[in-house]
Amino acid sequence: MNPALITPVPILIVDDLSENLIALEALLRRDGLEFIKASSGTEALEILLKREVALALLDVQMPEMDGFELAEMMRGSERTRRIPIIFLTAGVTDRSRKFRGYEAGAVDFLEKPLEADILRSKVAVFSELYLQRRQIAVQRDNLKAFAEENLRLLKDSRDNAQALKEADVRKDEFLATLAHELRNPLAPIRNGLQILKMSPDGPRAEDVRSMMDRQLTHLVRLIDDLLDVSRVSRGRIDLRKERISLQDAVKAAVETSKPLIDANGHKLTLDIPTEPLWVEGDLTRLAQVVSNLLNNAAKYTAHGGRICLTVTPHTGHADIIVADNGLGIEADMLPRVFDLFAQADSHLDRSQGGLGIGLALVSKLVDMHGGTSKAESDGPGKGSTFTVSLPLVGASGEAQGKPLQKNGRPAAPMKVLIVDDNVDSAQTSLWMLDLIGHKAEVANDGARALEMASEMKPDVVLLDIGMPGMDGYEVCRHLRKMPGMEQKVLIAQTGWGQESDRQKAFAAGFDHHITKPVSLDLLTQLLADIKQTATEGHTHG
Repeated sequence: MNPALITPVPILIVDDLSENLIALEALLRRDGLEFIKASSGTEALEILLKREVALALLDVQMPEMDGFELAEMMRGSERTRRIPIIFLTAGVTDRSRKFRGYEAGAVDFLEKPLEADILRSKVAVFSELYLQRRQIAVQRDNLKAFAEENLRLLKDSRDNAQALKEADVRKDEFLATLAHELRNPLAPIRNGLQILKMSPDGPRAEDVRSMMDRQLTHLVRLIDDLLDVSRVSRGRIDLRKERISLQDAVKAAVETSKPLIDANGHKLTLDIPTEPLWVEGDLTRLAQVVSNLLNNAAKYTAHGGRICLTVTPHTGHADIIVADNGLGIEADMLPRVFDLFAQADSHLDRSQGGLGIGLALVSKLVDMHGGTSKAESDGPGKGSTFTVSLPLVGASGEAQGKPLQKNGRPAAPMKVLIVDDNVDSAQTSLWMLDLIGHKAEVANDGARALEMASEMKPDVVLLDIGMPGMDGYEVCRHLRKMPGMEQKVLIAQTGWGQESDRQKAFAAGFDHHITKPVSLDLLTQLLADIKQTATEGHTHG
């Protein structure tokens, strides 16, 4: 029920005789009325400063301040001037006194002794009017609130429409940039293939192969960035956190970005403390953060420019600062520099391009590590400074996990079964294995793989996961049950590279998990380690 309908109607009664106050209250008492009594005009005014009333019943004859003077005082105040007043008088009121009363705001005069029915009727009328005014006021307030809410929603709708429009523009720009960035490496790769077809052993063959490898690496990096930003945005990226030295992540990042920095003739200055700074983080992802910052600096700094990488410890955290003297960032771009697909338009013709997702990844990955990231620039042509701040933890033992040991020796020949429904992928994998001295055979579906494994008893199975019919997980489980295959090495070779995918593969029975496309160096090293482990096992056995 509306509060205006359940709140008692306040009636003010003013009389200098207490017995009259009690008698009037008794006469008028009924549900829904509240009686406020005052024994003088002064007391009545004090009450009216604090309370709202629906009707004032004023005795005319009172000492100090009579009813007329009180009414005039009420009419002089904006707060009380509209309160209806009924005068109660003990005798016949002459014409002039009545005129003074009406002039002061009276709506009626009632002579004592009062007729109860008439007084109750008049009080009921003004009580009803008061409730109606209250109801109208509530409706007015509701309408005002409704109008304000609609205005807010309209404004939000316009803001959202503008944001969607801007997002749509950024999407179109991103798709155009993506097409451009994908064509960049694909064009020289295709040209290289044509050259090798025409002259496979010509004088430029080695240079062409090196160029194709570089461009393919760049293409893989673009696709990895796209997958990473998609996973982060959907909250599906897994961090393999461990206690690591921040310097290790920085060192790995510098190794990754150094070729780009050197190619642009930049001078890279490092200021990194020798004392280990320990963080709880994913080494690969933190190296990716720093590498993205270095790559960003290299892209937007002119040939021969300066890039400075500084690591500064503070109380409880460490700052990684990448500063350059490059193109700088306009003031209106700074708040959006970490937004997905954001890229300063004026830089596109002078930079080495990019998809505008590197800094978005930086921001999201740093946030997942409990850190912060910010960008600063004094404007176009004045360089940029990016700062990543990460929480430090106490030193504790060696980092978990052991990388593959690079022994530099090719693996001794092993029998390898390649299982992949993609015929081209399987065939090129076979060629790679043949080149590094292994005996390989191919199966293009799960059922055929089980038949061949039973016949050839391979030392290693390179097994694709996403195959129609019987997928890689099911094939793996069948292989593990096959006599003679219990201790063989099964390697999941797949395009799914999240930690959850790795754990799922290990649970199915795989020994290793590698993500496509697999580099020849990685495959060579992995097989060498497998062979070494097998040899050591036989020796110790």
